[in-house]
Amino acid sequence: MSEHPSLGNISPVWSRSWTIVAERGEGACLYSTDGREFLDFTTGIGVTNTGHCHPKVVKAVQEQAAKLLHGQANIVLHQPMLDLIGELKSILPPSLDGFFFSNSGAEAVEGAMKLARMATGRTNMVVFQGSFHGRTVGTMSLTTSKTIYRGGYQPLMPGVFVAPFPYSLRYGWSEEETSRWCLSELEYLLTSQTAPEETAAFLIEPVLGEGGYIAPPKSFLQGLRKLADQHGILLIADEIQSGFGRTGKWFAFEHYDFVPDILIVAKGLASGLPLSGVIASKALMQKWTPGSHGGTYGGNAVSSAAAVATVRAIRDEGMLGNATARGKQLMDGLKALAKKHEKIAEVRGLGLMVGVEFRDADGKPDKAAAKSAVKGCYERSLLLLTCGAWDSVIRFIPPLIVTEEQIDHSLSLFEAALKDEHH
Repeated sequence: MSEHPSLGNISPVWSRSWTIVAERGEGACLYSTDGREFLDFTTGIGVTNTGHCHPKVVKAVQEQAAKLLHGQANIVLHQPMLDLIGELKSILPPSLDGFFFSNSGAEAVEGAMKLARMATGRTNMVVFQGSFHGRTVGTMSLTTSKTIYRGGYQPLMPGVFVAPFPYSLRYGWSEEETSRWCLSELEYLLTSQTAPEETAAFLIEPVLGEGGYIAPPKSFLQGLRKLADQHGILLIADEIQSGFGRTGKWFAFEHYDFVPDILIVAKGLASGLPLSGVIASKALMQKWTPGSHGGTYGGNAVSSAAAVATVRAIRDEGMLGNATARGKQLMDGLKALAKKHEKIAEVRGLGLMVGVEFRDADGKPDKAAAKSAVKGCYERSLLLLTCGAWDSVIRFIPPLIVTEEQIDHSLSLFEAALKDEHH
């Protein structure tokens, strides 16, 4: 394939493992302009949860585009946004009944932080080691998963404090020992660095995304909820990557039997159209001064229509059940491979949010092995991404419509790529 004349004009700040010019996508597959078919287990970093170009989403977009492309929320209301609120209320706990829409995940995180600060009258934010919350100055200040996201941009926003996340493999303790220690360190942080009366919120990904696909023990998130309640601190769940069926439930917090005060959603919400949301109780939203936050495109009519179709498709087509079943199949298959390959230190995750961590003979994170496996998979037309501070974790993010056969096929391709390591 001859190189496209515009390729050299794209800013190199967009790093890429490969150059695929995608012509179209369908279901779990991407098709490039040079005729290759790829099994896409990246889903645009957890965005196309319903698969590429789900027919119901496409139809909703086409129909809405002919009616109204843009109606600015300060000026007019439109049916798709109202319908979307109805659909979201049907899948959320009753206490989360106030909605604000933005375009990107980072915007929604910024919005949640602004809401928390204004509602509590407190300034400080506590985030957790390995966090990824975005790339704006505010959200970059809340992000600790890699220095690349922050390096060269100092000084960052003040008032951010970092507590440990229960990453048991890294600490070398049992899950419960790690959970207890992390909660104890958080209490120490509130005693030594940011007093509860100046702390607006704890901001956490219920399953760590970019930080390494780590699902914490239930005791940790339950302890966090208890500590927040004890001190009047708001608990914000960033479910940008873990939401909309990714873990086999609508939201990862459902696995942990707690309800956040503020929920942040994006990525999988609209199957590929830009849309994000800040969701909290109406009572909390009442404390947000009118006009103190906003946005031109928030709750865009076409994106909202896509999101309505997305929620309905996930529900009507049993995608949550499929994510649970296929996730178990994937985890079981990867754990069987881990027994044969000593470099695989851990297979972990929830539903179809699965991480495979590579370590070398000294127990150190093995970026080279992870990157080599991803490259071997690409050569066999399976797309995967790495994550984690050292890029030593491969994340499997297939669409929720993935089939048993496609999971089996991915496992055989992954095993073949692992064998490349030994030659």
